[in-house]
Amino acid sequence: MIQHTDQSAVTVLGLGPMGRALAGAFLDAGVRTTVWNRTPGRDRELAERGAVGAPTPEAAVAASELTVICVVNYDAADAVLRRDAVTDALRGRTLVNLTADTPDRARSAGAWAAEHGIGYLDGAIMTPTTTIGTPAAVFLHSGPEELYRRHRPLLDALGGTHTHLGEEIGRAAAYDIALLDVFWTAMAGYAHALAVARAEGVTARELAPFAKGIGAILPPLFEQAARDVDSGAFPGEGNPITSAASSMAHIVHVSEAHGIDASVMRAAEGWARRVIGKGHGADGFIRITEILNPRVLV
Repeated sequence: MIQHTDQSAVTVLGLGPMGRALAGAFLDAGVRTTVWNRTPGRDRELAERGAVGAPTPEAAVAASELTVICVVNYDAADAVLRRDAVTDALRGRTLVNLTADTPDRARSAGAWAAEHGIGYLDGAIMTPTTTIGTPAAVFLHSGPEELYRRHRPLLDALGGTHTHLGEEIGRAAAYDIALLDVFWTAMAGYAHALAVARAEGVTARELAPFAKGIGAILPPLFEQAARDVDSGAFPGEGNPITSAASSMAHIVHVSEAHGIDASVMRAAEGWARRVIGKGHGADGFIRITEILNPRVLV
């Protein structure tokens, strides 16, 4: 439990599933927690656990030196924060924005906060609501290091690991976008695989154990690919991109024979064939990063 001090109070704006989980974790850690949500009634269960429901966002902000906001996107965050009364209440206080959006929106929010005398940290939550308040939670933060260190004891109430990625305010959002790209591309691939398997008479439950095996081989491949991209060397001795393109062509053929949309795999095969066409057929698949980035000449 956190000992009550002038610093052991927090305001949470936004009580969707993640916002409620954040507020609940603060309460469980003994933090005085004030909450507000645009839709009335969302704070009922939290109030029963000891949270104070504020009538307005400006009243909520005035209750604590630290405010955490977590809403659906920055349009929703701006609609709350950039009202004159709320902005005035935030002056001289700290705002931690755990709303997911783009790096440019994070930079815009940081500039707005600086203009109005508001301490600002941007952040990203990389794990689901069920992890909040547990060791499994993962939080990323960017912004002034002094501000992060000052509020780290309260942020620790949310559980898990907290990583400060640097003072450039857009870095947490950049990590978030890249990591969600991995997640949703993988989930889209799995959905497509299940559709193809089903068309061939293989149930999802039959395929799942073997799909988990594919997942298990990815972490070391991710590490090697990262080394290759950063070094600019793309060894393909074990699995050249010509082999990858051949496998992808088979997936496209089987998918389309069953009337299943194969546009994602067609795109990936197209990237591979562009690399091959530039004379790099003996290189590894991850060389496609240079095709995808227009600033890199292949």
